[in-house]
Amino acid sequence: MGFSVTHLLVVLAIVIVVFGTKRLRNIGTDLGGAIKGFRAAVAEGGEDKPVADKGEAIEGEVIFKNDKV
Repeated sequence: MGFSVTHLLVVLAIVIVVFGTKRLRNIGTDLGGAIKGFRAAVAEGGEDKPVADKGEAIEGEVIFKNDKV
């Protein structure tokens, strides 16, 4: 029991009536930008990160002064 083409077209028509084409276009643009940003972050994350010396903080790392290393 799956969805046929006519079921999908009816659902699409209801979505267009409820949200409107302008809002759907904005949602599509936002979604595309989010996917593009995610891909860029994944590609950037694959690069080697610098290693900090003892007592030096890397971006996003928390160092407590009372830690005994």
